Amino acid sequence: MKIGGLRSEPVAANRRRAAVSSGAAAVAAARAADRATFLGVSRAEMTPAVRAAIESLLGELDELRAEVARLKARLDEAEGLADRDALTPLLNRRAFVRELGRARTFARRHGFPLSLVYFDLDGFKALNDRLGHAAGDAALQAVAGRLTGRVRETDIVGRMGGDEFAVVLMSADQATAEARAAELARAIEAEPPIPSAPLLRVSYGVREVAGEADPEAVIAEADAAMFAAKRQRKAG
Repeated sequence: MKIGGLRSEPVAANRRRAAVSSGAAAVAAARAADRATFLGVSRAEMTPAVRAAIESLLGELDELRAEVARLKARLDEAEGLADRDALTPLLNRRAFVRELGRARTFARRHGFPLSLVYFDLDGFKALNDRLGHAAGDAALQAVAGRLTGRVRETDIVGRMGGDEFAVVLMSADQATAEARAAELARAIEAEPPIPSAPLLRVSYGVREVAGEADPEAVIAEADAAMFAAKRQRKAG
């Protein structure tokens, strides 16, 4: 439609806005009616006041669900941080013990072997005393990187405290784990962890995880095997 040779844009725009508003209102009304039916309110009872109350209530529920989702995301983030070692990207001892228990249950359910390797860095104290704590921290981070770079995605790596690390090897019996532990030890020993540092030697102990074994008991056995290997090396 033209008025005085010009198209009546305001009129057309107002009509479009009215149509959109009417459609939105119809959608909102239909949604409110569906929700009312879900809540057990009949169409006869769906007065404007009841509809407004339902929409207000459901709006509050939507906000509550969103807040719960935000809180859950924050909790997941906090739990992830709580599971991480303070210095390295590895699991801390508490989280490692928990994951070892889960891996043991999974392995038992599916019938495959599982083994634990416990590592200790020989000569780390001397490195720390000679070069300082910052260098010692960098060396531990380098060792953590060599371990994580040479295990499979299904394996689990943790720092047990100080200069001690542990690895859960999935689908690995005692013999396989012994061979894998030797490879990991060689990777750590191959070159200094940081420039100007001496080479580190590695002692390790290996234990295959039995189906009902307590995770802490398995760790203690692997730790004892590691100390036995360390004593044997010093004696030799």
